[in-house]
Amino acid sequence: MAGSGGLGGGAGGGQGAGAGQGAALRASRAPMLLVALVLGAYCLCALPGRCPPAPAPSEPSSSVHRPGAPGLPLASGPGRRRFPQALIVGVKKGGTRALLEFLRLHPDVRALGSEPHFFDRCYERGLAWYRSLMPRTLDGQITMEKTPSYFVTREAPRRIHAMSPDTKLIVVVRNPVTRAISDYAQTLSKTPGLPSFRALAFRHGLGPVDTAWSAVRIGLYAQHLDHWLRYFPLSHFLFVSGERLVSDPAGEVGRVQDFLGLKRVVTDKHFYFNATKGFPCLKKAQGGSRPRCLGKSKGRPHPRVPQAVVRRLQEFYRPFNRRFYQMTGQDFGWG
Repeated sequence: MAGSGGLGGGAGGGQGAGAGQGAALRASRAPMLLVALVLGAYCLCALPGRCPPAPAPSEPSSSVHRPGAPGLPLASGPGRRRFPQALIVGVKKGGTRALLEFLRLHPDVRALGSEPHFFDRCYERGLAWYRSLMPRTLDGQITMEKTPSYFVTREAPRRIHAMSPDTKLIVVVRNPVTRAISDYAQTLSKTPGLPSFRALAFRHGLGPVDTAWSAVRIGLYAQHLDHWLRYFPLSHFLFVSGERLVSDPAGEVGRVQDFLGLKRVVTDKHFYFNATKGFPCLKKAQGGSRPRCLGKSKGRPHPRVPQAVVRRLQEFYRPFNRRFYQMTGQDFGWG
């Protein structure tokens, strides 16, 4: 019994030590698990919405087929649904919604209001489904849609090229540091428990920049463009300055109209600067009740980010920015 007691006592002591170590290990892992859970929530918030429903068929289809895409009949009736001739493919928090709303003032532009996410999330639905989402256009009008996540989606260039190698591609870009903070602010408004911007942007305090974080990775414009240029020549792209879209909306929209082969119909007479929101709004349309600004989610205040964090990110992005300037032939002035 004494021997038995000795063995039992030894086992009990071992279990006690093991339990203490396990508790300590669980305690040390708790913050890591919390960060992982919050980051998971961030990723879920950053994901685009579900695939939009296709409109119910309202008319018979004609027997005319698009060249190169057998089995996809064009709708008959006044106007027809066509594949987009131009896409706004990026970037998130760059000013894509503002640009689309400005372009929709043009009588020869018909654009889908929502983001279909076809070339990144809904591709398995097929081209016929994609075209069914598009607004009807008459001859001479341009069909457009915008989904800013296309620019950072690996499969998007190949898929868009397969639809039409003549597609015109518009990319709205913005200082990648400001863009990342804006991205974070959007997600923070939906997920208040997020870690600080600094904690997400860097590993180990102010250690290496964490390019796995999407808010940082999106701003590596040169890397993303390099992949797109494997499928489309540079002449198929127009790079719009998100900063100039705020300071000179008529000038930037004029460049877009030229790129699309449209008459410059949208001019400075269509805009006024809203000091409260801090960006341009559309003047009262003829017969409209009031001027039109973007939604409340646009122009939200940014969280305070320490200058040391901003400087580190500026230094990190500088070589990527310079390469992007060389690739596009445009200096966006981000340093």
